Amino acid sequence: MRHGKRVINGTRCLLDFRNPEVRAYLDEVIARLVNEYGVGYIKTDYNLDSLQGTELNADSFGRGLLEHNRAVLAWLESILKRYHGLTIENCGSGGVRMDYAMLSRLQLQSATDQENYLRLPAIITGCSAAVLPEQLACWSYPLVNADADQASFNIVTAMLCRIHQSGRLDQISGTAAGQVSRGIKIYKEAIRKNIPVSAPFYPLGMPDVTDREAPVALGMRAPGWTAVAVWRLEGSEKVELPMDAANARVLYPADLGITIEAVNRKLIIGFPRPRMGCIVSV
Repeated sequence: MRHGKRVINGTRCLLDFRNPEVRAYLDEVIARLVNEYGVGYIKTDYNLDSLQGTELNADSFGRGLLEHNRAVLAWLESILKRYHGLTIENCGSGGVRMDYAMLSRLQLQSATDQENYLRLPAIITGCSAAVLPEQLACWSYPLVNADADQASFNIVTAMLCRIHQSGRLDQISGTAAGQVSRGIKIYKEAIRKNIPVSAPFYPLGMPDVTDREAPVALGMRAPGWTAVAVWRLEGSEKVELPMDAANARVLYPADLGITIEAVNRKLIIGFPRPRMGCIVSV
């Protein structure tokens, strides 16, 4: 409610979680999903927001919004206490609450629904400064007509956090499908176990999502293990990282001509074509 009128966004009204009838209704929905349909994973996605809040039963919009937010958190706590095996994903765009009020309750965060895969490295790198890597989920969805470079780029973008693998994998070409398969195998065998104890670092600083030329690099460091995702966009074929690591190697993809050398306390990664990415094991 705002200025005495119900707020309708498009064709939708927004539920006020302070209202016990709202919570009771949603309790019934969750009970049906879990108990009757056997649902174990729910994505919280709603591409509208409540703007400045509600004036109903509050002395200001902000007060109404704050009380609603607290009621949402209390309801989530009650649901997860009731259904111990249930996983609830917070969505970055629809959930609007990409913060640790939500993520101290919910298990993971979907970073973005961005469909231009060339923008994802900058977005994921930025998100990694705000969300723990074991909670940060990234969509990887090579398109049906993707080649090996495009498919591996997609996989690399998600490999240092939680992979949300998507796309029409049943229809992509053999070389692209092979890159997806190898990337997932390496992720499971060599990377995933380190993610919960990793901390991010930024060899090239924070990227600018509007810059199509500058390379992007995101590192993850755990005890005894370091890996760096490096992306060449439209810029130079040589990407220099200020890192001293003589034993560094390209972990993935190993078959697309990407090279690495250590020179004067720098790692120089060579990409034979634009729009390529790789994981470097350091």
